[in-house]
Amino acid sequence: MANIILIGMPGCGKSTVGVLLAKALGMAFVDTDVVIQARERRKLQSMIDDIGIEAFLRKEEEAIVALECEHTVVATGGSVVYGDRAMKHLHERGTVVYIRLPYEQIERRLSNLATRGVTLRPGQTLRDLYEERIPLYEAQADIVYDAANADIEQTVSGIAARLETQNGAKYGG
Repeated sequence: MANIILIGMPGCGKSTVGVLLAKALGMAFVDTDVVIQARERRKLQSMIDDIGIEAFLRKEEEAIVALECEHTVVATGGSVVYGDRAMKHLHERGTVVYIRLPYEQIERRLSNLATRGVTLRPGQTLRDLYEERIPLYEAQADIVYDAANADIEQTVSGIAARLETQNGAKYGG
């Protein structure tokens, strides 16, 4: 069975929704940020601080291109959309779902921005990053799920319903 790949801004709920969606659909779950940390044996923020954003993005892309899984919900890091090879690999293996949230909700959820492993360039604000990435997420998404007025459970059930409608088959089982 195909994978379900979750993309979106940091703080949009990819990991939380991913775990619950996988459980609801009887699928496995992988968080690519955790995969990268395990491969590199250190936290994302430590990598970004030590090697810089561009080198980190290359490591992220390498980890995702090496990812081989089936029947899995994959929560990606927010910067995955910068990697053309990574996105091609993910599209070949499943349905890409963009969890969309308005900027104000993202800002409220990201109180730990300095330690979270977000690829902010010097002088770049969270708003700048949001504006830069939204068109990338929109362009890469097979499904856009607007989670602005949904809690976690509604988001999980809403994504599951959209997947079933779009793909014409029931996930899970």
